Amino acid sequence: MKVKIVDYGYSKDFGKYYITYQIKELDTDQLAKLQLRLEDPLLLKRDQLYLTTHFEAEFYPLGSPEAKKKMEDYISREEIEMTAYILELLDSN
Repeated sequence: MKVKIVDYGYSKDFGKYYITYQIKELDTDQLAKLQLRLEDPLLLKRDQLYLTTHFEAEFYPLGSPEAKKKMEDYISREEIEMTAYILELLDSN
């Protein structure tokens, strides 16, 4: 499984910040399990899952002054954290 941030920013439609993750290299069972367990908006394109998570400004992980200085590091950190979260969802019964 690979997780990559493909989009992030502020959504005027939702009035919140967001991060969209591309999750790929999942088998059919894993895709089905995640579709049942994830509450955030999902989009399935072929064998890739796109998960969009919305944040209030104070919780947006890419909005801090430190993140803006080292955006690549913060994006990598978020991808690692989402990977761990997805693996936990897949491992739980």
